[in-house]
Amino acid sequence: MARDPFRAALVRVRHPHRSRSATSAGTPAATGHPYARALGLLAVVVLGAWLGLLTVGSVRTPVGPMDTTMTLRPSLNGGTKINVSPLGALELDSHIAPVRLDVDVDQLDPERSQALVKHPERLSGLQDEVTEDVAAGTQELAVRSCVAVVSGATALGLAVYRRPRRALAAGGLAFALLAASGVSAYATWNPKSVLEPKFSGLLSSAPSVVGDARSIVTEFDVYQQELARLVTNVTKLYDATSTLPVYQPDPATIRVLHVSDIHLNPASWHIISSLVEQYEIDVIIDSGDTMDHGTAAENGFLDPVRDLGAPYVWVRGNHDSKVTQAHLKKLRNAHVLDGGSAVDVAGLRIAGTGDPQFTPDRSRPTGGKASEQLAGMRLASALRDQKRAGTPVDIAVAHDPNAARETDGTVPLVLAGHVHHRVNELLALGTRLKVEGSTGGGGLRAVQNDKPEKVRASVLYMDRSTRRLQAWDEITLGGLGLTTAEVSRHLPEENLASPSPSPTGSPTSP
Repeated sequence: MARDPFRAALVRVRHPHRSRSATSAGTPAATGHPYARALGLLAVVVLGAWLGLLTVGSVRTPVGPMDTTMTLRPSLNGGTKINVSPLGALELDSHIAPVRLDVDVDQLDPERSQALVKHPERLSGLQDEVTEDVAAGTQELAVRSCVAVVSGATALGLAVYRRPRRALAAGGLAFALLAASGVSAYATWNPKSVLEPKFSGLLSSAPSVVGDARSIVTEFDVYQQELARLVTNVTKLYDATSTLPVYQPDPATIRVLHVSDIHLNPASWHIISSLVEQYEIDVIIDSGDTMDHGTAAENGFLDPVRDLGAPYVWVRGNHDSKVTQAHLKKLRNAHVLDGGSAVDVAGLRIAGTGDPQFTPDRSRPTGGKASEQLAGMRLASALRDQKRAGTPVDIAVAHDPNAARETDGTVPLVLAGHVHHRVNELLALGTRLKVEGSTGGGGLRAVQNDKPEKVRASVLYMDRSTRRLQAWDEITLGGLGLTTAEVSRHLPEENLASPSPSPTGSPTSP
């Protein structure tokens, strides 16, 4: 029997909620709390957009002599990640947005690479060519990503809600979110991020490829001339990935390896020796806590200092005793600093003081911080005396940061350790404080921790003429049982603002 249309209309007027329930049965979006519906729609949009990007949101495009694949990926931090398989990855803090740009370097095109080698004159326009290639690839990626995001969100919305209106709303919201992400990326774009990359994998040896950080900015013409050789070397590198092309260090650069808090970890000597060789280190500075208890029985641990391949400058930490210090003084290659004494080594004048406290059981006597500050004041006084004598100090060294801070205004750079994590701070009167983490990964006591403590060291690049810090590489290795490596490049704020010129040096190919 046919239903009376008048009666059905009357029912809709008197009980509208019954009509909506009847017509939307089976559509989960039509039921529940408004906030729950909104969250559900947002989840559908995000998931659909992500699936769309995974499916079709990538672009294959040539960039100079390389074939690359560009992809947008959801991310909490944004940035750009350049994957050079099988060598590793390069990460840049290029922007802040919920999307990350992934660039996969698939291969070097043999024809384009050989063309550069055979016609070096083309290198003069390579920078513009690469810029144009990246711009074209980014534009195509933006269009494709919009289509992928909207299509993915709309398709998933239709599958979930089974209502075209809802599906179109999901697609529109996805487009709005992608547009907002693009605006955020544009507003926070940081072109200087290329000066402070973070390397991983085999690319952790990249500093030996690029050499002095400042020279890349101030001597780009020199690097342009060497680019043909670099392309040739990288081509060979794909055939033998165990080595990287190495240039001789800039003649105007003194390379300092800063280590600290080894704490009787025998693996540290192998790491230090390797870094000395890889980075062609001129001098090693150890800011203390080489030992754990400072006993005479531990003295044999110091013997490898004689064969590290670079002068070893050392100050006493709170785990190092006077017995430790006396033994180290006898070793060839070692320079022990205490009480503000100074030494000239590798073109630098370095002064330091030992820790006034000896607390191998980790106890802290009354007034511990005060005694550190007093030691720092005495070091600052010695630094002022050196300056008045016409022999200003370039780098000061103390174990405890509390002592190191007291040297503010008396020296350009002061190094410390003790706290097992890195600190980089420009103090009020212009002295830069650099605190290194544990090069021994916390030492043998690290096995007591829930997670392995990472092994940390830094390479400091000092200008030979001004003896000022121009850049540094922070090297972080996986702790006990881990095999990870990461190198991040940093420049002082003043160098980022306006890099000062350095004497022209001609790097040579390996």
